[in-house]
Amino acid sequence: MSTNRVSATLSEANNQAIFNAIAEIRANMPFLVDLSVEERKRLAKMGDRSLGFVNHAYTVATQNPDFLPRSFDIDEMSLDVNLFRNLHPILTAINQLQELVEDTYMAVGAEAYTEALAVYAYAKASDPGLGLDSSVKELSRRFAHRPRSGEGDGDDLVEMNEVAGNGEPVNG
Repeated sequence: MSTNRVSATLSEANNQAIFNAIAEIRANMPFLVDLSVEERKRLAKMGDRSLGFVNHAYTVATQNPDFLPRSFDIDEMSLDVNLFRNLHPILTAINQLQELVEDTYMAVGAEAYTEALAVYAYAKASDPGLGLDSSVKELSRRFAHRPRSGEGDGDDLVEMNEVAGNGEPVNG
């Protein structure tokens, strides 16, 4: 069996504390918006090159407000520029956390799936007198309908005669 990279539990208290922390973050950011796919497509995009442009334009606007029309709201621009600056390190930290959670989720899922494959292989190879026939039949349903187009549910389809935990092939 492959190396077990994650061996941990998440207590109900810790789980609740995490959800509470997420709720607190959301409460501290009441201005968050939820954009539709169409809105995302229509918005002007702010990248690294645009950041310098925005900063320079902001400096020009704040140092020379007289050339701007009265309808231009420098205070609103100031709020937007400063919020953007403040959100960037928060977004970076959340992205790093999300990557760690996703990687852990993927690793734990792979470990559980590999372990389940080993259980299935051992159950198929077990003595008939153990009463595992219905369980083997139920477990075999996972492999009953393989996609024809190469698209699937994201799981690796593994033949059951592969290695099951100890480096020895399992016949089945």
